[in-house]
Parts: sequence; structure tokens; C-alpha cells
Amino acid sequence: MKSVLFISFFFVVILAIDLYTYRGLRVSLSTSEFKHKNIIFLIHWIIPVLFLFATFFIKQMREGLLTNDYTFLFIYLGAFVLLYVPKLVFVSFQLFNDLVRLVGFITQKMSAEGSNISTVANKMTRTTFLSQIGLGLAAIPFLSIIWGMAKGRFNFKVREEKLYFSHLPEEFDGFRVLQISDMHIGSFMDNKDKVEAAVEMINLQRADIICFTGDMVNDKATELDGWEDILSKIKAKVGKYAILGNHDYGHYVDWGSEEEKINNINDLLARQKRMGFRTLNNESMILQRGESEIALVGVENWGTPPFPQYGDYDKAVSKVENIPFKMLLSHDPSHWDEKILQKTDVALTLSGHTHGMQMGIEIPGFRWSPVKYRYKRWGGMYNEDNQYLYVNIGFGFIAFPGRVGTPPEITVIELKKTKNS
Repeated sequence: MKSVLFISFFFVVILAIDLYTYRGLRVSLSTSEFKHKNIIFLIHWIIPVLFLFATFFIKQMREGLLTNDYTFLFIYLGAFVLLYVPKLVFVSFQLFNDLVRLVGFITQKMSAEGSNISTVANKMTRTTFLSQIGLGLAAIPFLSIIWGMAKGRFNFKVREEKLYFSHLPEEFDGFRVLQISDMHIGSFMDNKDKVEAAVEMINLQRADIICFTGDMVNDKATELDGWEDILSKIKAKVGKYAILGNHDYGHYVDWGSEEEKINNINDLLARQKRMGFRTLNNESMILQRGESEIALVGVENWGTPPFPQYGDYDKAVSKVENIPFKMLLSHDPSHWDEKILQKTDVALTLSGHTHGMQMGIEIPGFRWSPVKYRYKRWGGMYNEDNQYLYVNIGFGFIAFPGRVGTPPEITVIELKKTKNS
């Protein structure tokens, strides 16, 4: 029942967008000599009908879609984002024009002034102008989304950071921590060459440790079929460590039984072990150099509802409480604000989860994504009271098969010892 109500509401919104778009198209093409306008209008209305049928098809085939083949789902979601994000840009100009006309109408009524032919003509000129400007600007997200699906999702970037700590042991000065997160390996389908190239980039960083901060799969451990040999090639001098993200538990699949769900998690843990990752499920590791030690702590997923809260920091840190310098792996950055910041002595937390919403803007000195309205800490480095959080925006992608302005990320953080003056 809930799904039917959601689909009904979804298509009421889509219909409103398409009605506004249709009106804007008619205005934009009113001064054009193009002879086949009716074909454009027909195509315009065929699209939402196709989306309606596709939505019900996905609903009926839900279990089949949540296998290792995401092709149809990605086509559906990719086409939806490609067509409706530009439409939102376009209709925003229609809404602005309607607001201006409404204000003008109210002002005229209040001033008891009648309209004249000249005023109406000006209004029509403004309407046409705004419609054509909106149509032109809608081409920017349209082309950006095409690039994001064709190239952007594979455009891996290495981000480097240096952090200075007074309590970092001298022997760990220059220790290189490489973070990857949110691989969602099932989303890559047959693009093994792209992942192999990213693995080479990872290995070129010559990291001391690799930290994977959750969501290796979308839903099922079997997504790793055919990928284990490639991911096993990821190298680190000291070791490779992982934690689980919300997708790794298989919560988004209708399993036949609880036993199947548990078997899936155990299968994922076994595969990670075969690939050389030590998975820290509310556990900790002591990393040693010479006579010095630092602690690496890993918790299970802890997020704000509806995401699961399995993470138990107290349990994870119990064996390393006396080690002054601690690093924490925690998938969801919400955990840092709720449970870590000012409540623990963790020096550096590594998180992921947000993906940067796979869409945003980044220019020198400015970084923005719509996900900032959902997550206070959504991408990059955060520092409060000498406690650091780094949020990696992800290696892979899910749902929308692309990345626009939020390239897939490999993070390298070099730990430095603050020199006493």
C-alpha cells in the first residue's frame, strides 16, 4: 500500500513538471519556424508514459533487479535524471515568470489600474524570453549528466591531505593512510578495465595502510564474483582494513529467510578476508613501528534512522583505551557528531556514505552538493577541537549511474608529528 501511494505521489509531481515543461516548450517554439513542433510535443508526452510503465515493471521485478545485473535499473534511473533535472531548471523559469505575473496582477488590482495592449505585449515578450533562456540553461545540466554517466563515474581522483598531531609517536611521522569507500562493486558491471586502472592508481600511492570504509557491495556478496582477483591486487606496506557499511548487510533485499541474510554477510566477510582485508567489526588493531604504537579502531555501521546502528565504539576501543593516538573507521559521518566528537580521544575518523550525492559543484575555494542539506559533514576534511573527520565521497556509484562534479575519490592522508619549537 505504501509503495502504491508513493508511486501515485511521484507521478503527480512528474505530471506537474511535464505540464509546466509542455507549456514552456509551446511558448519557446511559438516564434520558431520549425515545421514539426507536434512531433516534439508528442515525444514529450510519450516519455512520462514510458516512465510510468517502467516504474511498475521495476516494482514487479524488484527481486530480479536486486541481483548482480543492474542494467535495466541503471538505464531507468540514468534516463530519469538526464531528462528531469534539466526540466526542473527549465520550469523554474516558468515558475518565476508566473510569480512575476501574479505580483503584477495583484499590484494592478490594488492600484485599480487597467491593463493595456502594450502591457500584455510586454508580458508575452518576457514570457517568451524567459522560456527560451530556461531552455538554453537546461542544456547545461543535460550535457553535464551525459558526461557524468559516460566519463565522470570513472574519472578517479587522488586527494592528498597532511595532518599534524602533537601526540603522534615520532616513528609514525610520515605514515601514509589511504582511504577508499563505497565501492558498490555490482554497479561497475563489466567495466573491469576501469577498476583495474583505479587499483593501479591506489598502488602508486605506496600507502602504509589501506582503509576501506564500507559498502563494498550494493546488496549481495555475489556481486564480487569475478572481481576478487582484481581487488586482491590492492597493496599496502602494513595491511588492509575494512568495515561494513549499510549496504553490506543486505537490508535492501527480500531474503527468503533470516538464515539467507546471515549467510550473505558471512560470505562477504569471507571474500574480504580472501582479498586480504581484515574486517573490523567493533574491533581494534594495534599498529606498531619500533617501540611505538597507534590504534586503529573499526565500528560497524552507525547512522541516524532509518540507517542501522550496529556500531559499538566502547566495545571496539576496549582493548586499546590506553593507546593515546587513535584512528577510527566509521562508515556514516553522522556517527562522528553524535558519538565521537568531544566524547572520545579519537584523533582522526574516516567515513564515507554520502557519495557527495554523486552530483555537485567544485571550483577552487568552493565546494557544494545538495547532500549538504541532509548531512552536516558530507565531503572532505573537518576539524573541531583538534579532532579530525575525513568524509570520502566514494569510489563507486549507486542508483544514478554517473557522477557530476563529484569524481570518484582515492584519499591519501599523511600523518605528521608536530615539531616542538
